[in-house]
Amino acid sequence: MFSHFRHDIEEMTLVPSSGGAFEVTVNGEKIYSKLDTGEFPNEEELFSRMSS
Repeated sequence: MFSHFRHDIEEMTLVPSSGGAFEVTVNGEKIYSKLDTGEFPNEEELFSRMSS
Protein backbone atom coordinates (compact mmCIF):
# COMPACT_ATOMS: atom_id res chain seq x y z
CA MET A 1 0.00 0.00 0.00
CA PHE A 2 2.78 2.43 0.90
CA SER A 3 4.62 1.71 -2.36
CA HIS A 4 1.50 2.49 -4.38
CA PHE A 5 0.63 5.76 -2.55
CA ARG A 6 4.10 6.86 -1.40
CA HIS A 7 3.86 10.25 -3.10
CA ASP A 8 0.46 10.99 -1.54
CA ILE A 9 1.10 9.82 2.04
CA GLU A 10 2.31 12.51 4.41
CA GLU A 11 2.03 10.39 7.54
CA MET A 12 1.42 6.71 8.28
CA THR A 13 0.86 5.25 11.72
CA LEU A 14 0.62 1.61 12.72
CA VAL A 15 -1.43 1.19 15.89
CA PRO A 16 -0.87 -2.17 17.61
CA SER A 17 -4.01 -3.96 18.71
CA SER A 18 -5.30 -7.40 19.57
CA GLY A 19 -8.29 -9.54 18.74
CA GLY A 20 -7.84 -9.45 14.97
CA ALA A 21 -8.38 -5.71 14.54
CA PHE A 22 -7.34 -4.34 11.16
CA GLU A 23 -8.65 -0.89 10.29
CA VAL A 24 -7.57 1.57 7.62
CA THR A 25 -8.20 5.28 8.18
CA VAL A 26 -7.46 7.94 5.56
CA ASN A 27 -7.59 11.63 6.47
CA GLY A 28 -9.48 10.81 9.64
CA GLU A 29 -12.11 8.69 7.85
CA LYS A 30 -12.28 4.93 8.42
CA ILE A 31 -12.38 3.33 4.97
CA TYR A 32 -12.06 -0.31 6.04
CA SER A 33 -12.57 -2.35 9.17
CA LYS A 34 -11.86 -6.06 9.51
CA LEU A 35 -13.81 -5.91 12.75
CA ASP A 36 -16.90 -4.87 10.75
CA THR A 37 -16.45 -7.26 7.82
CA GLY A 38 -14.74 -10.23 9.47
CA GLU A 39 -12.13 -10.48 6.71
CA PHE A 40 -9.02 -8.76 5.39
CA PRO A 41 -9.51 -6.56 2.31
CA ASN A 42 -7.75 -7.24 -0.95
CA GLU A 43 -5.38 -4.61 -2.32
CA GLU A 44 -7.69 -3.52 -5.14
CA GLU A 45 -10.51 -2.84 -2.67
CA LEU A 46 -8.27 -0.70 -0.46
CA PHE A 47 -6.80 1.21 -3.42
CA SER A 48 -10.30 1.90 -4.73
CA ARG A 49 -11.51 3.21 -1.36
CA MET A 50 -8.36 5.31 -0.86
CA SER A 51 -8.72 6.89 -4.30
CA SER A 52 -12.38 7.85 -3.77
